[in-house]
Amino acid sequence: MRQRPTAIGYLRRDVSGMSWEWHEVRIRGMARRFGYDLADTVAAGSEADRSLPRLLELVRGMDVDAVITPSLVHLGGELPDDLLRLCEINTFEPEATYAARTPMRWEGYR
Repeated sequence: MRQRPTAIGYLRRDVSGMSWEWHEVRIRGMARRFGYDLADTVAAGSEADRSLPRLLELVRGMDVDAVITPSLVHLGGELPDDLLRLCEINTFEPEATYAARTPMRWEGYR
């Protein structure tokens, strides 16, 4: 059994450009600040049409509570319903939390 909720970081290198390393640092910082164990950070390439389905597979397989990403642009520019059915989404450009559309297992933890 996990002690704390788990998150994964997600970014697209084509969107981050030369800032991708800084985005990874910010993902780690946000995870720490929000009390998540950061399981991994996924840096996808430019294949946007295939990167979201891969992210969904990871979220299901790793059973994470949240995805932390620099902005919604990294997720195709809008909130993906399929992802929100599995976990919450946190961004830092702008800073926002989009609640999962299913009950969280860690309700009341933070």
